[in-house]
Amino acid sequence: MTISYGTVGALAQHTDTVTPALPAGATAGQLAILQVVSGHPGDNVPSTPSGWSLIGSFSGGGGTFGLNAGPRRLTFFARELAGGDGAPTTAIPSGSSGSMIGARVFTLSRSAGTGWRWAVTFGQDTTSHTAFSAACSTALTFKMGDFCILGYAWPVQSVSTSARAATATGITFNTATSHLGDAITAGNGARLTAADTSVTAGSGTQAPTVTSTLSAAATGVAGLLRIREASSDVTATAQSVFPPRNLVSAMGLTGDDITTITLYRQVDSNLTPVRAASAVDVTGQASFLRVDAEQPFGVALNYAAVLTDVNGAQWTVYSGPITSNVGSDVVSDAIRGVGAAVQIESPLEWKRDRDTAQFNIGGRIVVVGRPRSSRSGTLTVRTETDDAGDAMNDVLDNATEGILLVRKQVTLSRLDGTYALLDDTESPNWYDEFRWFALSVVQADDWPDAMEAAGFTLQDIANNFSTLADIAAFFTTTLLAIAQYDFGP
Repeated sequence: MTISYGTVGALAQHTDTVTPALPAGATAGQLAILQVVSGHPGDNVPSTPSGWSLIGSFSGGGGTFGLNAGPRRLTFFARELAGGDGAPTTAIPSGSSGSMIGARVFTLSRSAGTGWRWAVTFGQDTTSHTAFSAACSTALTFKMGDFCILGYAWPVQSVSTSARAATATGITFNTATSHLGDAITAGNGARLTAADTSVTAGSGTQAPTVTSTLSAAATGVAGLLRIREASSDVTATAQSVFPPRNLVSAMGLTGDDITTITLYRQVDSNLTPVRAASAVDVTGQASFLRVDAEQPFGVALNYAAVLTDVNGAQWTVYSGPITSNVGSDVVSDAIRGVGAAVQIESPLEWKRDRDTAQFNIGGRIVVVGRPRSSRSGTLTVRTETDDAGDAMNDVLDNATEGILLVRKQVTLSRLDGTYALLDDTESPNWYDEFRWFALSVVQADDWPDAMEAAGFTLQDIANNFSTLADIAAFFTTTLLAIAQYDFGP
């Protein structure tokens, strides 16, 4: 796996607004970095270009803002190119004395990975001398192969640099390669400089120091932008069981320093949290697995994993589409993972109560009432085989917290949902296997998020293995292998 520096576009500078060109040869999949140096009496952060992400911004160097003197701001933006991308525009407030902004775009390419991950830290040197040294304030995780951009901003336009480098305790960086050294002559002026390096040995969490040798004494700011090929991804796999359950797995988490994860089910543009997968601490875990036993039927959906890394940055990765198809309507217990194939009878009649009090005041009827209740009524379903009828009784006998999940063969939003069971009446036929179940139900809230859906049942294991030794011989790695195994036919 390798990240390499690509090409750089032309310098753009102005007193308040710039639109630096993308470099020639920029292609889809590359990461474009927009490095900006700016100065302003109000020390404003440059605006984020449309479609770009602000990586970080830092102002420093000390002194009073003026011609070739005082603080300057260094800012990084990023965008994974999609093809046909336009040049970014970034700006600071106009009409301010001496304000200036300069920027360039350069590209990076990767040979592997599922995307891009970055983290940045900044520091400053407020002593005017030629041995520039900026101790960065935020510790980053480093490992061998990390690609690093060293960015600098000085107030002095004419200063040139050499020996650009980074150091960190226990980390060895390669000799830096210089790329940019631009004089910003607009307004009070500045100097924009960049180089790249990589980690050749060592690992750990350290706050680096970014250094350089200047041709003339100056103060300034610097930043180290660490970039990696992403390892994290999310996949969804349908279990071959009834009712259908989807295994949702996030992998490669430790490589991206992921500490917290939230999984969502996405139908069209709607995101619904997956059960027991909200803001889960996964520090030190390489993978994360949850079972979705509540997905709608007959419609395509994706899963999204929102990942938070050790530096607080958030990343979102998506699975490919998956559709759960069934040959009937389903009444199930989404926590235990069991259910019955049914046909929901019609028409449906839903009652909604409203707690009210009625008063006759001077011949006028005054009604005081509370909000309308959730719906309640009798849901009639039909099973057509003895196995389905027995499965229905199992669901009714052992429903977790007395809650049923009802889903149409093709999802019907005005019906699909969770219902609290009040009572039920079973009406079997004498002459065939058909049974009718009249279920008195009240629409209910979902189960608490802490209740995790079962990925398999004890019966699944019993159907496939005779002894504990059989299980141990088949699953030779970890318990995760059991959780991810498809016990279906």
